[in-house]
Amino acid sequence: MSENCTHDCSSCGETCSEREQEQNSFRVDLGAHSSVKKVIGIVSGKGGVGKSLVTSLLAVNMKKKGHNVAILDADITGPSIPKAFGITNKAVGSDFGILPEKSKLGIDIMSINLLLENDTEPVVWRGPIIAGTVKQFWSEVVWEDEDYMFVDMPPGTGDVPLTVFQSLPVDGIIIVTSPQELVSMIVGKAVKMAELMNIPIIGLVENMSYVTCPDSVSYTHLRAHETGRNLVCRLLLEKKKNNKNLRAHENRNDIV
Repeated sequence: MSENCTHDCSSCGETCSEREQEQNSFRVDLGAHSSVKKVIGIVSGKGGVGKSLVTSLLAVNMKKKGHNVAILDADITGPSIPKAFGITNKAVGSDFGILPEKSKLGIDIMSINLLLENDTEPVVWRGPIIAGTVKQFWSEVVWEDEDYMFVDMPPGTGDVPLTVFQSLPVDGIIIVTSPQELVSMIVGKAVKMAELMNIPIIGLVENMSYVTCPDSVSYTHLRAHETGRNLVCRLLLEKKKNNKNLRAHENRNDIV
């Protein structure tokens, strides 16, 4: 604990025992028959930047490398992971819990669309119920010996990201943005939320940053293609300014 501690963790960037105790007090345990080694969140303050695409590609890539991989679709009101993998079957239960559906590659997937009778039915729930569903996906689904779990998050900084950051043992997040100044500004809010909650940022993806010419192998950057790079630079500068311990970690490539 810092000697100048005010006990207001929401405005503090330090890592201390009190902050760890505060975060762990909201932690939800896995089911007795589940095992997940690493949890990676895919986030963005803005919608439509391709979080689900990035989540799917990361999961497929890690699966092809020989790892056991799972996707928890935390976008309860806008689920798209089952559609991305062409899954039409519904999840079923067992004596041990809910069994996730598997993709053709063997990726374990749980999404609200795997529980709805009709995929086109809207989920018209209030925040606490949505947050509770995300917790149940973590604790009541049988995640069997998963090396990596990717959590596809909804846009914004509301109930679901807060629930995931507090209730799941998130090892780090990957930020997804696109080359527009407006998107960069909104994404920055999600980044600051993660920093406030002491969640490591392990990567940033600028999606849709260029187009490939169909008549050649060349590609053309879109007008504001530097926004992703500028966002990374700003994050590093702010982190260096606010974190007294950054110098000890400058060579560890915290943001990739």
